Amino acid sequence: MMMRSTLFFIFLIGMQTAAWSQHQQHNVSTETKTIDSLKRGLIEAKDDSSRIKIMQHIGFSYELLNLDSSLRYTQAGLALARERNYAWGEARLMTDMATILREQGKLAESLDLLFKSLKIAETNKITSEIARAYRRLADIYLDLENFPKAIEYLLQALRIDEGNQNKKSAAIDDVTLEHAYEKINKLDSASFYADRAFQQKDIFSPQYIYQVLGNIQVKKRNYEEAAHLFREGLMQSQENDDFLTASDICADISTLFIKLNKRDSAIFYASKGFEYGQTVSYKKGIMLSGNLLAELYDSTQPAAALKYFKIAASAKGSLFGVDNIQTIQNLVSREEAKQKELEDTQISYRNRLKVYGLLTGLAALLVIAFILYRNNKQKQKANVVLQQQKQKVEGTLSELKSTQAQLIQSEKMASLGELTAGIAHEIQNPLNFVNNFSEVNKELIAEMKTEIKKGNIDEVNAIADDIEANEGKINHHGKRADAIVKGMLQHSRTSSGQKEPTDINALCDEYLRLSYHGLRAKDKSFNADFKTDFDKTIDKINIIPQDIGRVLLNLLTNAFYAVNEKKKQAEQDLTGFKNLLGLEQYEPTVSVSTKKIADKVRISIKDNGNGIPQKVLDKIFQPFFTTKPTGQGTGLGLSLSYDIIKAHGGEIRVQTKEARPDDRDVQGGGSEFIIELPAKDI
Repeated sequence: MMMRSTLFFIFLIGMQTAAWSQHQQHNVSTETKTIDSLKRGLIEAKDDSSRIKIMQHIGFSYELLNLDSSLRYTQAGLALARERNYAWGEARLMTDMATILREQGKLAESLDLLFKSLKIAETNKITSEIARAYRRLADIYLDLENFPKAIEYLLQALRIDEGNQNKKSAAIDDVTLEHAYEKINKLDSASFYADRAFQQKDIFSPQYIYQVLGNIQVKKRNYEEAAHLFREGLMQSQENDDFLTASDICADISTLFIKLNKRDSAIFYASKGFEYGQTVSYKKGIMLSGNLLAELYDSTQPAAALKYFKIAASAKGSLFGVDNIQTIQNLVSREEAKQKELEDTQISYRNRLKVYGLLTGLAALLVIAFILYRNNKQKQKANVVLQQQKQKVEGTLSELKSTQAQLIQSEKMASLGELTAGIAHEIQNPLNFVNNFSEVNKELIAEMKTEIKKGNIDEVNAIADDIEANEGKINHHGKRADAIVKGMLQHSRTSSGQKEPTDINALCDEYLRLSYHGLRAKDKSFNADFKTDFDKTIDKINIIPQDIGRVLLNLLTNAFYAVNEKKKQAEQDLTGFKNLLGLEQYEPTVSVSTKKIADKVRISIKDNGNGIPQKVLDKIFQPFFTTKPTGQGTGLGLSLSYDIIKAHGGEIRVQTKEARPDDRDVQGGGSEFIIELPAKDI
């Protein structure tokens, strides 16, 4: 009986999967029409509050179709809400953005936005958005498998939603509570909230209920009933184009078939879950289905198993990597500290009220005593201050010289800091290869031992060849990592002042990649295109590579900074609203080229940023002059670069075009720094 029911379940699920594509095309077409209608409404909107609400609806409508478009409209609406100080719009759109980032696997950024949204909602007493933020926080804690904390937030959200008589939101709270209690094996509580939610299934999509009810039945070993519930949940997910829940349910079905020793069926549904997860970049779904496929293929197709293991490991790293978890822990600790501080402040305030009368009189006496004491001390200090000022004036010149030397050294160390993050990114790739091939060799050695026991010499030789090939790859990537470390040590060591033959093309390429990855490591949102055009006919030239490397790093970092600032400006500017309607988008680009001209080598570093204002163009090579905000630049980078190039017998100059605010060509503007060095030793 169990076998017939399971086969019938497989047949029905297969029929659903085959029919989904036609249904999906119809839904996507309908959703696209809705979005087009909203876009027309956006153009015709007569006030900003209407525009904010429409952009929120567009972002929400895009969530199942295109996460990037959803994020873009949500960000635009949030920027306008902040500009207009529209509290409801800020809270709602920040929560929407947090949901999108969570689906992309960016849990730390999502958590940070939710805490900020919650603060805005609480400050402005917007109870519906407080409950909404609680629900989204519970989703994050479910991802982190902190189920008690998720339940705590959900119960708070449920109290608010029931108080506001918001039946749909309360039903969603019930569904999520059902899931949380099921995960901690409190099946009675899970069933209670599932029944409550099921009574409201007509007002929201119930696929999630079927999924959790199916898992409850699996834990009760009622596999046939579990199969029936999973089928209903998958059908509902398909009808509502809910790829995320479909991915989760397929993973649950695959797990069920593993229990039933139906390996082929398990592989089929794990593959479907993996496919659905990739369709919407659902990191958790990719991780769950990828791990299942790696386990299922492990004994029969090691290569496929390794592929899915790597993909699942990458998804897990983006969700639960050390940096991500540390950031999340810091955010949670900070939020708990704020709550503790608020409680302490309230207690302290009440205590102050009790003793306020006594302190007022004491404070008056202390003020009088302080005034008398200060007047007396000021008279005594007057002569001392005059003497100290005289000594400071005499020491000013020597201190300035010492400070200048320290600033120059700080600039050199800053360049090393710019490299460090980039080198960390570069060295991670060969280390990953070494680790992966080592793991594969462990598996191959285990297989070899098995074949040796069987006396299968041909298979043993084949496995030995694979191990030998993998060892060669490990050696290759180990040497690559060694080369990267040596390059870092060469940059960080104190320059000997000795010139040496250097491949200028390789030097430019190395510092281009390191500066780009260094900025990416510090700012995950940073992104830019870079292009190279190297003259391969250039021979090695005699230079001090550490010094020229510092020049290249400084110029490249400035170029990437310029295009990143222009990109931020384009996103925040009012023209960004026009871009949503189809106008040209800005593409930040940095180009590096080399060319041999007669007895000189020319290096060009070009960006399409905002350019350098003409009024400051003559000052950029002066010491301590900078156009960056306070704290972001010493003003010594270009000055030191100028001195280094002159010491090599070369020249450095800049060509720039300042971007105009009314210019419709968003790619217009930019700067080009040109370095010319002797092709032969001077």
